[in-house]
Amino acid sequence: MDAVPVGLVGAGPWADMVHAPALAAGPHTRLAGVWARRPEAAAELAAKHGVPAFERLEELFDVCSAVAFSVPPAVQAELGVLAAKAGKALLLEKPLAADLDGAKRLADAIGAAGVASQMVFTFRYSPVTRAFLERARAIEPFGGYAANISGALHGGPFATPWRLERGALLDVGPHMIDLLDAALGPVTAVRAHGDPLAWVGLLLEHESGAVSEASLSMAATGEVPPSRVDVYGRKGNASLPATELGDGLFTTMAAEFAETVRRGGGHPLDARHGLRLQEIIHEAERQLG
Repeated sequence: MDAVPVGLVGAGPWADMVHAPALAAGPHTRLAGVWARRPEAAAELAAKHGVPAFERLEELFDVCSAVAFSVPPAVQAELGVLAAKAGKALLLEKPLAADLDGAKRLADAIGAAGVASQMVFTFRYSPVTRAFLERARAIEPFGGYAANISGALHGGPFATPWRLERGALLDVGPHMIDLLDAALGPVTAVRAHGDPLAWVGLLLEHESGAVSEASLSMAATGEVPPSRVDVYGRKGNASLPATELGDGLFTTMAAEFAETVRRGGGHPLDARHGLRLQEIIHEAERQLG
């Protein structure tokens, strides 16, 4: 079966570390080319993988059947609409957009075009996570707790303008909410307190009647514990430390995306799922003011 040709939009650190090598490695996908707002960055990343860099986004669309995005959320929402209208399947980063309106426009454009979509929720592509979720559902869960604490805002490749402005809730919030949502049932309500640039606490209510909490920060200093999710139920408990996710996450992601493209959709982590999480984050941000 031929590899799916995927064009990459973006040439920043995450594109360099994850998207480009995962898509280029195959065998299910083939990196077809790179476009970025900074042509010199696109050229440098494309050269590393022996593929062309394009000056115009439409030229990238011409050589691929799917597009992967590694750009700030607001840019993804804008350019993702163009890719959907061009009939391309989309591999999307979280969050889906910078705001709820942008997320709705992108999800609606994908639906109207009838193209496939899939989101990069890193944890979800690990067999350890999948075993955790299977265990969590089997213990008749009634509560859970998630924590994602780092010092990313203090510098390094992820101290980017949108993260420095919006903080932990918009960046790592989707990961933790997604995992609690998957383990305990769909989130139906959220209460938030704190400061996204310091510490945010979330209290989530689930359709199942379960409740959960999440602690989020990207402003910590010194050594911090690894991210983790714990779920408790009437028949036991289940834990997911981020240190146990293992290797091969993005190989799995690329293989599943290729299958999503070939099948024409149907992945559970699609843009509509991303929109539902964005609605929760939007409400939490509203409460935080």
